[in-house]
Amino acid sequence: MARRKISDDVGLAALRSWEADPDAAGRKTTATAVRYALEELAHRAPGNSVEVRVPPFGVTQAIEGPRHTRGTPPNVVETTAATWLGLATGRLTWEEARASGSVDASGNRSDLSVLLPLFATRTSMKRTAQNR
Repeated sequence: MARRKISDDVGLAALRSWEADPDAAGRKTTATAVRYALEELAHRAPGNSVEVRVPPFGVTQAIEGPRHTRGTPPNVVETTAATWLGLATGRLTWEEARASGSVDASGNRSDLSVLLPLFATRTSMKRTAQNR
């Protein structure tokens, strides 16, 4: 398992700051939040069969399965920072992101819906309560 580069304190602070006001979060805060969420995904679902890309901030490999070593991986998820952080915090569901075209996911292992959200935040808890 890869060693974390971003501490929980720093990563969670960046996530909270972004979630409080995504439009006001600076580039550094957004980058830290994205990278921390990618690290969390790799921690929870270690492996190398799916590559998750959030340009220009980061990329990670996750999910057990066949290891990919050359060229374009067969299972790729690519999205923007705002969409990735929305998915990670529960502001956005996988189904909503796919339906709107905000996530480009290819390959039979690229469905991340069972892993998201990564963080149980006030927003995701409020959203769950509203949907009941």
